Amino acid sequence: MSKVNYTSLEANSKGFYGLMGILIAVILAGLGAAYYMEHNGHWVTGMNNQIVWGTPHVFAIFLIVAASGALNVASIGTVFGKAIYKPLGRMSSLLAISLLIGGLMVLVLDLGRPDRLIEAMTLYNFKSIFAWNIILYNGFIAITVVYIWFMMEKKMNKYYKAAGFVAFIWRLILTTGTGSIFGFLVARSAYDAAIMAPLFIALSFSLGMACFILFLMATYKWSDKELGDAVINRLKNVLGIFVAAVFYFVLAYHLTNLYATQHHGFERFILAGPSGHTPLFWVGQMLIGTAAPLLIFYTKLGQSRTWIAIGAALVIIGGFAQLVTIIIGGQAYPMPIFPDMDVISSSFGDAAAYFTYTPSLPEIVLGFGGVAIAIIIFVFGCAVLRFLPTSLADNVADPHHKAESRA
Repeated sequence: MSKVNYTSLEANSKGFYGLMGILIAVILAGLGAAYYMEHNGHWVTGMNNQIVWGTPHVFAIFLIVAASGALNVASIGTVFGKAIYKPLGRMSSLLAISLLIGGLMVLVLDLGRPDRLIEAMTLYNFKSIFAWNIILYNGFIAITVVYIWFMMEKKMNKYYKAAGFVAFIWRLILTTGTGSIFGFLVARSAYDAAIMAPLFIALSFSLGMACFILFLMATYKWSDKELGDAVINRLKNVLGIFVAAVFYFVLAYHLTNLYATQHHGFERFILAGPSGHTPLFWVGQMLIGTAAPLLIFYTKLGQSRTWIAIGAALVIIGGFAQLVTIIIGGQAYPMPIFPDMDVISSSFGDAAAYFTYTPSLPEIVLGFGGVAIAIIIFVFGCAVLRFLPTSLADNVADPHHKAESRA
């Protein structure tokens, strides 16, 4: 691979200040929404006694899972020695930290009592997967910061590969912990499954790569830097593999549930039920998030950058729909407190066919506030430090470009 030079993003244009102004406005709106919900209580949201994890949790887990997957680009270059990915390592690591901080902001502000986070950080219950995740999230940020330092500081380059291995293992553990939040909840028919951990790992690969492709294309388009087809096509092909992997684990998850009689009720609710989760699964997750991107990436449409960007956006939309189905749909289906027994209905929701949930505006605004936090950290980081390769033209990024052109 040709020697790669790095530069920062120009931060003295009207477009830059305009973008920062919009992002700051969205962040302030998100903070205002969090204050409104905290001051008035969660009764002003769409959440209730049955569905206690709402839209903010979907945004938070989406950003956290995508953060782990965004680091995958750097890991492929460092751990697996793929030269074409190495120039992208700095951007990949910065995006991973940005997405994680955005997700954690939403998660903390949705607790109702953010000040109690201090107790979660000082009084650990190691039987709780949530306590483990506090360590995993903080460790991920610290390790990735060190990873970036080793990449950017020449004196520390000799430790760069070792740091990459640690970051790779840590991000797998982190996503396993996030998936295990649901896998360990045995009381819920939707969650009681060990396959949740590998499913979330595959989902992180997919969402993280889709986010990275969009951020990469937008950044280089905005800064008028050269971005060759070699990098885009390689990332697009890898994203297609990750989308197919998510589909495999989703298929295995539902087939396993259909085999177990105790999960037939939940499968009927998700796959052919009367609620909105059924069309969300088939249209949002399977059609928009799986079939359409695969069709784009592996046909002639995949030769167009516009269609590649559309495909990556569809993966993100489908992944968000999938998390809504898992998080909210899993709570909407009632817990079988008395299996094989007739339960008398009451005002507390006993014997209900399913529970409903409609997100409120403050929940949605808080979620987008987290997204804005992630974007502003990424943009500010690119403007302050040299995260961007000066050029990602084919003759710079593709180690085989010169040999092919000579032939």
